[in-house]
Amino acid sequence: MERDEVDKGGNGDRGDRKQPAVPGRRRGQGELEAQVLSALQTAPEPVPAGWVRERLGGTLAYTTVVTILTRLQAKGAVTRQRAGRSFAWTAAADEAGLAAHRMRRVLDSEADRGAVLASFVSGLPPGDEELLRRLLQETAEDERGDRGHRDDRGDHDHDHGGRRDDRRGPGPGRAG
Repeated sequence: MERDEVDKGGNGDRGDRKQPAVPGRRRGQGELEAQVLSALQTAPEPVPAGWVRERLGGTLAYTTVVTILTRLQAKGAVTRQRAGRSFAWTAAADEAGLAAHRMRRVLDSEADRGAVLASFVSGLPPGDEELLRRLLQETAEDERGDRGHRDDRGDHDHDHGGRRDDRRGPGPGRAG
């Protein structure tokens, strides 16, 4: 059986039941994780893997959904709690947090972090470079305990994409 075909008959024969696994395209790296995370974020409470599978259209194997959830748990993007003989899952990070984790993982795999960061920053469009500079400045001010700083909108809260930036939790110079 060729790599891009699925045996719909389940018996391993090469009859006429094969169909393309994904017509025309494969999922991008991290796309399925993002879809699972997005579904979990809409959950009203911790939910089982079957609930997530249904929200994704019910076409994925249950074991595939559990594998993705387990990988997301290892990355700190979801949490789980025992629910009978299974688990109930909850989103612990948003898609931006998951993307940031992937970026850190790539950075951690390189020998010369400085060169990688310099190359990354030099390739940013001017708007992104300015945003990065502002975020770094805000982070430095937060770490110094300069809570009186107002951002461009005059807000005291450092809001990034509709959520408060309190991922780091309490620490030196930070209110708990």
